[in-house]
Amino acid sequence: MTGSEAPSSFRLAYVPGVIPAKWVRIWQERLPDIPLELVMATAADAPGMLRGLDADAGFVRLPVDRTDLSAIPLYTETTVVVVPKDHLMAAAEEVSVADLADDVVFHPLDDTLDWEELPGRPAIERPATTADAVELVAAGVGLLVVPQSLARLHHRKDLTYRTVVDAPQSRVALSWREDTTTDRVEDFIGIVRGRTVNSTRGRTQPQAQPKKQRPDEGAARRKPAAGSSGRASAKTPRPTAKRGKPRRRS
Repeated sequence: MTGSEAPSSFRLAYVPGVIPAKWVRIWQERLPDIPLELVMATAADAPGMLRGLDADAGFVRLPVDRTDLSAIPLYTETTVVVVPKDHLMAAAEEVSVADLADDVVFHPLDDTLDWEELPGRPAIERPATTADAVELVAAGVGLLVVPQSLARLHHRKDLTYRTVVDAPQSRVALSWREDTTTDRVEDFIGIVRGRTVNSTRGRTQPQAQPKKQRPDEGAARRKPAAGSSGRASAKTPRPTAKRGKPRRRS
């Protein structure tokens, strides 16, 4: 159902790598009386938070189960490999999955990429988090393939990253529980989709009232002029004299 009651605040979940700052700023400009609370969530936990109404909406990584969640895909991220700055791959502009075959490639438990076949050589043990995997890369133990935003989030001066052209990609979406599509959720959807402040899409719009006529305007249109039968009189065209050529004098 669609709720019309304004909540005391709007809770927005977001997963690591997503930066919601610009949308939060627009919300604060348009709805200054309704505080927006940011709730950090792991990629695995975010859908459960939405189902449990611990957040009104959230930025998640696809896929999510859409049985009870709505989702609007927003963008697809570039996939990169994180390497030490002195690694051979650092000299290339981009690499392929095949280029990783001889290296240990970590697959952390919070990996957000949907691999059909994991690249590189497997590590002895899977790191618990992406942050742990980054530490292992810095120690020179192996490499890590992640969405570019996560590489930026865990940036270190001794590490760099390069695009992996044929790796799976991560898609980010705005999601919320389908049966709790409130007016505030619609407001935030409008902000994310770039609607203007005057847009009323998703809301009930008032019917336009017919324009009132002035009393004298209607009468003037219906009342014929004095002495007129109400029909337009046809004007008889004046005869035009034909001009001939001037006669020559003899």
